[in-house]
Amino acid sequence: MMAVFNSFEFNVAGTSLAIPLPLIVNVIISFGAFYVGQHLIPRMKTMFINANLFGMDMNKATKIRIPEAFGVVTGCIFLVSLFLFIPMPFASNFSKDGTDEFPHHKFVEFIAAMLSICCMILLGFADDVLNLRWRDKLYLPTIASLPLLMVYYTNFNSTTIILPKFVSNILGSSLDIGALYYVYMGMLAVFCTNAINILAGINGLEVGQSLVIAVSIIVFNLMEICVGNSREAYEFSLYIMLPYLGSTLALWKYNRYPSQVFVGDTFNYLSGMTFAVVGILGHFSKTVLLFFIPQIINFIYSVPQLFHFIPCPRHRLPKYDPKTDLLNCSKTQFRLSDLNILGKLCYNVFKTFRLIQATENKDGTITCNNFTIINFAIILTGPIREDRLNRLLLIFQVLCSVLAFTIRYPLAHYFYDTIN
Repeated sequence: MMAVFNSFEFNVAGTSLAIPLPLIVNVIISFGAFYVGQHLIPRMKTMFINANLFGMDMNKATKIRIPEAFGVVTGCIFLVSLFLFIPMPFASNFSKDGTDEFPHHKFVEFIAAMLSICCMILLGFADDVLNLRWRDKLYLPTIASLPLLMVYYTNFNSTTIILPKFVSNILGSSLDIGALYYVYMGMLAVFCTNAINILAGINGLEVGQSLVIAVSIIVFNLMEICVGNSREAYEFSLYIMLPYLGSTLALWKYNRYPSQVFVGDTFNYLSGMTFAVVGILGHFSKTVLLFFIPQIINFIYSVPQLFHFIPCPRHRLPKYDPKTDLLNCSKTQFRLSDLNILGKLCYNVFKTFRLIQATENKDGTITCNNFTIINFAIILTGPIREDRLNRLLLIFQVLCSVLAFTIRYPLAHYFYDTIN
């Protein structure tokens, strides 16, 4: 990201490897974020319950009060970590003779990133407390991404996309799409913040999938740095992702099965905006989307209910059976005659390809599972324990990350002359 005022060199297999001092400090701060988080979260549970910020775990036989919206605690730890780190990457620019020039554009990038993340923490907590409408969840991330888009416009303003080889003979190797590129980046922020939010409903799933995505981005950044590609951009990403990983690991300790705290929409918005920030300002937004393959699949699968072509209940989490301690598919019920053309089309297509489990009742109504990949996984496995279902979904997330790396490296060279 920025010039380095010092570094430590190591010899690995006869090769000299220089690690920037800011990156080392960032790793130390990230460990500190984990330490603070795992000690602070249990101490604040009573405080949240006393403030009436709690819920009941619908997938447990015992109904005890569990504090929720704990994503705001993780978000604050994450932001404080970034605040403490601010001086480090820029310290090299304060030379004794005053010859170095301070990189204001890089400093503005870092501040804009924190501003957008801070906005989403605020809006997410407002959602947890005020229970905002779905349409609010669409335009609020767009507003929060405006600082990012403005910084991108002033510092880069590159709106050119690389085209695949099979159309390069017609349109050329690249195409400038102008303002549409900013529309794409704004939609990326909206998608990332909501995609994690709609793939939720069991203990630890939101935090677990976010951790897999975060680790995937970190591994990708390290791989690109090792091969010498755009070191500054990928170091910028690491400076944000490592403290995020540390603070989120602490939350995972208390949110995994059986959950002691709930993360709320605050964490989902925080995570989505963080991934969007590093993708946009690190110039690898398309690669970030590759790590969202399960979320993209879940979004496509959920489209009939998200757009109300088929009735969508407020909560689509699996149905818990206290007698067996297992999760079953949650259901929605409707009459085929009440659906519009798109609703009938979606129902018939999903039923034909056996993507839903539907039953036609004697009274003319149809009962089928809610359209989430969580329920689809239960269709494939049958009734299942919550912790085992979570493991299966996270394994699927990891396999999709492996697929993403396969697409990004071996396969991409067959379609693109240059990769960004």
